[in-house]
Amino acid sequence: MYAFTTVARPGAPRLLLAILFITLLVGGEVLADDDLAPQVQIRSDDGIEAEYVAVPFIFATETLSTSVGAAGVVKHAGQRQASLFALGLGTANDSWVTYLGAYDYQLPGIDSWLFSAEYYRARYTEGIFYVPGQTVPSTPERVVTQGDESFARLHLKYVLPWGRGAEGAAASLRSAPSGSHEWNPLTSGVSSMELTPFYTEQRLQGYESLPQSARGLELELAWDNRDDRENSKQGGRTSLTLTRDWGSARRQSWTTWEFEQSLYLSQGKSDWFDSRVLAFNFYLADTPTWNDYDEASQAYRRPPSFAGVSLGGFKRLRGYSGDRFTGRSALLYAAEYRVEPKWQPLKRLPVFRWFDIPWWQWTAFVEAGRVSDEFSLDSLHSQMKTSFGGGIRFEVEGVVVRTDLAFGEEESQFWIMVNQPF
Repeated sequence: MYAFTTVARPGAPRLLLAILFITLLVGGEVLADDDLAPQVQIRSDDGIEAEYVAVPFIFATETLSTSVGAAGVVKHAGQRQASLFALGLGTANDSWVTYLGAYDYQLPGIDSWLFSAEYYRARYTEGIFYVPGQTVPSTPERVVTQGDESFARLHLKYVLPWGRGAEGAAASLRSAPSGSHEWNPLTSGVSSMELTPFYTEQRLQGYESLPQSARGLELELAWDNRDDRENSKQGGRTSLTLTRDWGSARRQSWTTWEFEQSLYLSQGKSDWFDSRVLAFNFYLADTPTWNDYDEASQAYRRPPSFAGVSLGGFKRLRGYSGDRFTGRSALLYAAEYRVEPKWQPLKRLPVFRWFDIPWWQWTAFVEAGRVSDEFSLDSLHSQMKTSFGGGIRFEVEGVVVRTDLAFGEEESQFWIMVNQPF
């Protein structure tokens, strides 16, 4: 059995799908065999054969102890481009997790929209969290306590009718045709607007005085000019995200914005590798309401630490625990070198006949960033935190499974996750 002991942000639901695949991939003690992992063909509404896969699993972590659960995935679930995912697990220390997701559905006659929904609920009896420090509130304090978490998100994505979106939202999900890459949004890439109503809650035992919920609306404007969403070799992605919680009698109102720019430069093939790519990412975020004071509640209009601007975790500044640094604004630079070896031993291993694994990837990365309580480039560039590391990534049934070993100035982290960090 393998114990993944450094996942310090247990509330990240995408970890759970990755645990399922990684437990199989690395040869952990799995309560499954060929008869327990069936792949069933069923007919979808538009005549496409839907594929259903269900697998039980067992693993162990420092915060969850021994955990047993099951997950199921349905591809082409009612529509060619749509999918469903469900996961549930229980643990020896009385923790439990549930997650449900429905992705990329369309309503009849509405070709330019995609609809997705997610629901997550969990209890961690020995969860690791970061809360505002008692002496210095801007310095998070690490605590181990029982935490109840949940969120729900409804994604309404409108694909603009130009570039690759001219053929409709479902067609925009496919990889770009070979040789079609340009830098003109009117002829290349996918331009979109996505509205996401959301709520998220975090209740920590012994810290009931902290803000416990956030509810609002997220708007993302994006231009995705990557040649492939899972394994980009050229192009880039630009996004601007605005998040607003209008508050209530129990919650402060607040606003954040985030800008992110990625860039991918192909270095071609070599004798050893099928592809070599330099990948870069820039991230900048701010909370413009940070210093707005509400006289009625005698509090500043700031988001809860679990819903606001932060660095640390499986996506940004990976050498540190999740939400290790929180505050008003954040800046991050990241670079990766990604190679795909010509040598591919995975398909010869017995367990891999369950899955389609077209490629695997080796990566090396470095990051530098800072969180500050003022929005100032001088402040954000002073005393920056750094992390570096490497990892191995796979595409498993259309899902990128990522393992990263990252080293920071204070600690190291081993992350198991799905999707590329950028």
